[in-house]
Amino acid sequence: MYKSIVKIILLLSIFLGIVSGLLTIVPYLGEIVFWLLITIAAPVVIMFLTRVNLLEITSVRQSAVIGALIGFISFLSFSAVYIPIVVILDKFFNYSSNPGVSMFLINATVILIIMLAVFMGVLSATVNSFSGFVTYYLVEFNKSLKSKQNENEYGQFNIRKQR
Repeated sequence: MYKSIVKIILLLSIFLGIVSGLLTIVPYLGEIVFWLLITIAAPVVIMFLTRVNLLEITSVRQSAVIGALIGFISFLSFSAVYIPIVVILDKFFNYSSNPGVSMFLINATVILIIMLAVFMGVLSATVNSFSGFVTYYLVEFNKSLKSKQNENEYGQFNIRKQR
C-alpha cells in the first residue's frame, strides 16, 4: 500500500476521532456517537475512500489491517480531545454530560488514563478490524451483483431491429 493512501487514512481517522470527541460531550448524543466510533469508523472511512476512487482493497487481510488502523487511530484522537474537554468542563464549570466518566477522569492518575485509552483503542481496533472485514465482503458482493446485472443486460439478449 502506498504511503500517500496511509496518510489519507490516518488523517480521516484523526478527523473522525476529533469530531466524535466533540460530539460526545452532548448528553444523549454522546453515547450513540461513542458506540458508532467503536463499531463503524472503519466502514465509514473505507466506503468514503472507495467512493472517491482513492482506495482499492484487494484482500481480506488488507481490509482487516486498514480497519484496525482506523479504529485505533480514531479512538486515540477521540481520547485526546474528549478527556481534556471533560476535565475542563468539570473542574471549571461543574458540568458533566456523564458523571461517572467525569468522576473517574478527575480522580484517576495520568498513567491510568493513558492505559485506559490504549486499551480502549485496541478494543476499537479489534471491532473495526472485523467491521472492515465485513465491509470488504459487502463491497465485493455488490461488485459481483453489478457485474452479473451488466452481463444479463448486455450479454444474451442483445437483439437489434433492422430497418
